[in-house]
Amino acid sequence: MSTKYTPDHEWVRQEDDGTLTVGITAHAQDALGDVVFVELPAPGRDIAAREAAAVVESVKAAADVYMPMGGQIVAVNDALVADPALANTDPQGAGWFFRLRPSSAADFDSLLDQAAYDQLLAGA
Repeated sequence: MSTKYTPDHEWVRQEDDGTLTVGITAHAQDALGDVVFVELPAPGRDIAAREAAAVVESVKAAADVYMPMGGQIVAVNDALVADPALANTDPQGAGWFFRLRPSSAADFDSLLDQAAYDQLLAGA
């Protein structure tokens, strides 16, 4: 499994079945502070690239979680809705937001790899 990143601080993990799991990075959750509410998209919904797919609210602010590429939502993390703090305690594990089936699998390759994401953070 390979993980890539977006400039908006989402991580995207390629799963063995061709779906992609999406969440917010440790940097994003750290900037947000304690997450208190998460609104996830409906499974089956088609969402375009860079469109807001989910909302995360913290004690500091509310932020959108964007689609890293166009595709269809195939699953959401109900555990995250029940316990939004998972986005803080395990942002790249149990705190995932949704899974999508991309319209074009090749779009994954255009995302940032770890080194490029680290360079983005260094310039922030």
